[in-house]
Amino acid sequence: MHTPPTPAERDTDDALQLAALPVRALLRRPPVTVAPEQSIQAAAQTMREHGASSALVVRDGALLGLITDRDLRNRVLAAGLDPARPVADIATTRVYTVQGNDPAFDALLLMARHNIHHLPVTDGGAVVGVVSSTDLQQQQSNSAVHLAGAIYRQDDLDGLVATASRIGQLQRQLAAAGTSAHVTGRIVSAMTDALTSRLLQLAQARLGPAPVPYAWVAAGSQGRNEQTAKSDQDNCLVLDDGYDPAQHGAYYEALARFVCDGLNACGYVYCPGEMMAMTDTWRQPLRRWRAYFETWIDRPDPKALMLTCVFFDQRFVYGERQLLDTLRTEVLQRTPGQRIFLAHMVSNALTHQPPLGWLGGIHTIRRGEHEGTIDLKHSGIVPIIDLARIYALAGGIAAVSTRERLQAAASSGEISAERTRDLIDALDFLGALRIQHQARRLAQGQTADNFLRLDELSELERRHLKDAFGVVKDLQGVLEKRYLAGRF
Repeated sequence: MHTPPTPAERDTDDALQLAALPVRALLRRPPVTVAPEQSIQAAAQTMREHGASSALVVRDGALLGLITDRDLRNRVLAAGLDPARPVADIATTRVYTVQGNDPAFDALLLMARHNIHHLPVTDGGAVVGVVSSTDLQQQQSNSAVHLAGAIYRQDDLDGLVATASRIGQLQRQLAAAGTSAHVTGRIVSAMTDALTSRLLQLAQARLGPAPVPYAWVAAGSQGRNEQTAKSDQDNCLVLDDGYDPAQHGAYYEALARFVCDGLNACGYVYCPGEMMAMTDTWRQPLRRWRAYFETWIDRPDPKALMLTCVFFDQRFVYGERQLLDTLRTEVLQRTPGQRIFLAHMVSNALTHQPPLGWLGGIHTIRRGEHEGTIDLKHSGIVPIIDLARIYALAGGIAAVSTRERLQAAASSGEISAERTRDLIDALDFLGALRIQHQARRLAQGQTADNFLRLDELSELERRHLKDAFGVVKDLQGVLEKRYLAGRF
């Protein structure tokens, strides 16, 4: 007899749908539009005719604003405003948008962050529809999305710490439902983004408005949308070039300290290498970040290579997105064709090798705290991340997540489609092993780690593990011949 799913299983299934479902799939009709000079009354009649709870204020195809049923109630009726006035007088002009290809999960998080109920959807710059909170509620995950909503409702650090403690349970639910590592990483990273964003909002409530624009940027696994459980922090601040250390330095130091201390309290421990926005070096204006990357690319010493691996995996989290977009565009214009730099990156990547012997056997760690285990992260997953990063650097590929980099590399010719499929399959398999292993440890009250004993696996899983390691080792060999043959 079929057993009905538990509430946790239903919640997790919904999370999967939201993470995989593009926003455009939720659109039910073209957008309802009105001209800015149209009267409020005429706009309300248009909305009634279409049975719409919102309308976009548009001129010559350009989005100027948004009006909703709430605006008509609160800004017109309750305020006694003349309905003959132009609709532009009551429109919200600072409108957040999402793209049609964005996951529905991202749209719901954006609504939660800004307490809004309607999001225009764009495609190639054109507005193609509006998604509402009602549309998303039909798909939403009571687990992941309600947790994000709870994060944004907290008014102090104690509340955030208590809410963040539920993220481990979320990961266990995802693992129990057989959620892929790709989707799990995206959901867990989204929770970290939400915590970071709320901490920034609380910091600005305490410190006042930011004196110059800034972009809070995630790096490392959070930047790639590939976090599992709780990890250390990798973040930075890209400041507008109007930044003056004498005038603005104390503000941004306090802002960064508040957020990094808050993340640490929530379980995201300080980066051992201090690669965080609270470190002066990583809290700099755009011009300084340009200089950093120029130096790292032109003089790729070991430290520069390590920093490139961390900070090339950057993703915008909060603030002024254009600051990071400008930096990444300029970096990606520099790296293709830089064969000396790429050769050093390959050489650095080869320091992480799958634990395969000459005869194909899997070697476990021989001594120390983790004797008898394999390090799924550094022996399997990190080498794939490194390969994908090199393909991105060589091809000027803007994607940040490992999967998207591999897919883009296949399209650009950096790697064949067949080898791309093999690497993605290996990444998915290794990631699944890692998530299941961490879930078992969390369920036992232990700290999540990456050290797996082979006796945790079935014989079939061990064979798959050998195959996955073999794929990685083969692709490492291909890049070694391409960039290092006769060089070192």
